[in-house]
Amino acid sequence: MRILTFILLIFALAVSGCKSTSDKEKAKKAALKKKAKAELREESSDVDFQAFIVRLRKAAAAHDIASLSEMMTPDFGYKLNPEASGNAVFKYWDENNLWPEVEGILSEKFVKKGGFMVAPPQFADESLNYDGYRAGIRRVNGSWKFAYFVNG
Repeated sequence: MRILTFILLIFALAVSGCKSTSDKEKAKKAALKKKAKAELREESSDVDFQAFIVRLRKAAAAHDIASLSEMMTPDFGYKLNPEASGNAVFKYWDENNLWPEVEGILSEKFVKKGGFMVAPPQFADESLNYDGYRAGIRRVNGSWKFAYFVNG
């Protein structure tokens, strides 16, 4: 009887110590979620990106048109309907009192979406169907450039 109890005890330990397939699947799903979150997080390790963001935020807060112009792409998008891009952006922002909105969005965390870093992070999450103001920054010839600020 003691031998049978001992064998059953060893068998129970062996079975309970093994990972089941559901544990493996849970671990795999957790790893995928962690990877997805890592892709959405701000590129904080990219020093030139961080420096660009700091300069961009300061220039927007000061309404420094000269500095902002240097940081923007030549085809900077500022309106979706009808589509508008180019250097009339500052006039558009003044006429529509959008400077506070620009500052607010630029103060948000930037996350990766396609070839752009975008703010706010809600825009990068497809499930939220975010359609408010958003900003996009991308690399152009190795330098970060402010590519768009649009609504809708």
